[in-house]
Amino acid sequence: MQDEETELSLTIAQVVQKLQGSNLHSQLERQARGCMCSSDVHLESLKEDVKEFLRKSGWKKKLQNAVFRELNVVPSVTHPASPPEHLKEPLAYMRKAQASWEKRVLKSLNSMCTELSIALARKRPVDEQKELLNKWNEMSTDEPDLSLFRPVYAPKDFLEVLINLRNPNYDSSDITSFRTHLGLIQVPLRIKSIVDLRKFFTELNLSTGHLGIDDATLVSPDLFENQHERTGKKVLAEHDSAAAQQYVRQGCPTGLRAELWALILNAGNQPEDTLYYEQLKSNVIQYDLLVDSLIYKDVKLTASNDDYYFVFEDYLYQVLLCFSRDTSVLEHFTYSSASPPKSYIRGKLGNEEYAVTYPPNGVIPFHGFSMYVAPLCFLYYEPSRLYQVFREMYVRYFFRLHTISSHCSGIIALCLLFETLLQNHLPQLFYHLREIGAQPLRISFKWMVRAFSGYLATDQLLLLWDRILGYNSLEILAVLAAAVFAFRAENLMEVTSLAAAEAVLADLSTLKVMPLLQIFLFVTAA
Repeated sequence: MQDEETELSLTIAQVVQKLQGSNLHSQLERQARGCMCSSDVHLESLKEDVKEFLRKSGWKKKLQNAVFRELNVVPSVTHPASPPEHLKEPLAYMRKAQASWEKRVLKSLNSMCTELSIALARKRPVDEQKELLNKWNEMSTDEPDLSLFRPVYAPKDFLEVLINLRNPNYDSSDITSFRTHLGLIQVPLRIKSIVDLRKFFTELNLSTGHLGIDDATLVSPDLFENQHERTGKKVLAEHDSAAAQQYVRQGCPTGLRAELWALILNAGNQPEDTLYYEQLKSNVIQYDLLVDSLIYKDVKLTASNDDYYFVFEDYLYQVLLCFSRDTSVLEHFTYSSASPPKSYIRGKLGNEEYAVTYPPNGVIPFHGFSMYVAPLCFLYYEPSRLYQVFREMYVRYFFRLHTISSHCSGIIALCLLFETLLQNHLPQLFYHLREIGAQPLRISFKWMVRAFSGYLATDQLLLLWDRILGYNSLEILAVLAAAVFAFRAENLMEVTSLAAAEAVLADLSTLKVMPLLQIFLFVTAA
C-alpha cells in the first residue's frame, strides 16, 4: 500500500514538473488572474471560486486532457534511486545494443557525406530561399538528382541486428520453455499470452459492435453505426481525451476520426501551434540539411509509388522537412532507449563544447519513414494540423518501431509476440515455414516496422490505428501479423521456398482488419 502511494506521489510530481513550464500553465495563470476582477470571486473563498471559474470556462477540461496525455506518454515511474538511464531502458545490454546501432547508422550517414562531398548543413543563398518559398506547395514538381543518395538503412538491416541480439547474462540452456522458442528473436522478454491478450483487448470480442464489421453487414446500420456516431459526437462535445480513447476501441466514424484522434493525442490547433509550424518552415527555407535529400529520396521510393498516397507528395515533403528541424521532438529521448546523434563544428571533432544534435530533431530517417505520415494525409488537410498530429503519433508510438528496447510496445517485444503466437497456435505452419527456410518474421517484420502503412488498404489501416490509439499500445500489430499468416495458412502450407511464401503474402490490400483480429484472438487461438 505504501509503495503504491509512493509511486502515485512520484507520478504526480513528474506530471506537475512537466506541465509547469508549458504554454498551458501560463494560460491557466493568466485566466486565473483575469477572473479576480469578476464579481463571482470573493476573497474568503478565493481558491474554490477560481476553481469553479476554470471549470465553467473549460480550462479544467484542458488541464485534465494535458495530464492524460502525460500519463499516456511518460513511462511508469521507477524507483527514486534508479539512475536516469533506467528511465530510458532498464536493461544494460539493450542500451549497449542501441548505442552500437546508432554508431553504425551515424557512420553510414557520415560516409555518404564524405563520398558525395556534401556538408551536413548549409545556409541557402537568398535566391535559393526565394525559389523554395515560391514552390513550397508544389515541391513534388522538383526533380533533384538523387541517384547518388541511398537510404541510411532499411528495415531488413535493422532486423539482422535484432536477430543477433543476445542477453549476455542469460543461459538459455537452463530453461526449457525458452529453449523451445524456435523463432529468430532469441532474447527473453515478458510478453502477453493469448489469455492476457484477450483480457487486454476485451472490447474486440465477438459480442461487441465494431466499425469495420458491423457497419459492413447486411443488417440495418441503425443497429450500430448510427448509434455509434451519435455517441462519438457526444464524446467530442465533452472534449474529454480519456473518453475519446475508450470510444475509439470500437472504431471511429470516418467523419469524426480526425477530431477524435487529435483529442486523444491532445494535439493543439491554436494560433501558437500554427505559428510554431511557420517557424519550422522558415528554418527549412533558410537551411539545407543532408537529411533533406534522404527525405526526398524516401518519399520518391515509397509514397510516390503508392496508389493511395502519391497525391500527398507535397504534404509529405512539408511535414517531414519541418519535422527534421523540430527540437521539441528531442524530449522523447528522455523515455526512449535511443540518444540523439551528435555532430561537431568543422575542426572541433570530439570537443563537446562544439557538439550539436544532428539533425535538430535527433531522428535520422530510414527507408519507409515517410509512410508514418502518409495515412494521416487522408484526415488532415491543413499542414500545421497534420504536422501536430504526426509529431504526437511519432513521440508516442512510432519511435518504438525503430529503436532497440525491452518495452512491451517496442519492436523486439512485437517480434517475439508474433513468433510466439504463431509457434503456439499454428505450430504446423510455423515449423513448415521454418523447415523450408522461410522464417515468418522475415516476411512480417516490414509490416510491423511500418505499422502496416503501405500494405493495407487505407480504410483498413485507419481502423487498425484506431485501436492503437484506443489501447495506447502497438501490440495489436503483432496480433494482426499472426492473424494474416493464419488467414493464408492453407496456401502457405503448399509453398516450398521463402520467395513462394513472400508471393502468397505480397498483397494485403484486400484484407479486412477487424474480422482477422477477432477470429484470431477469440477463435483460432482458442
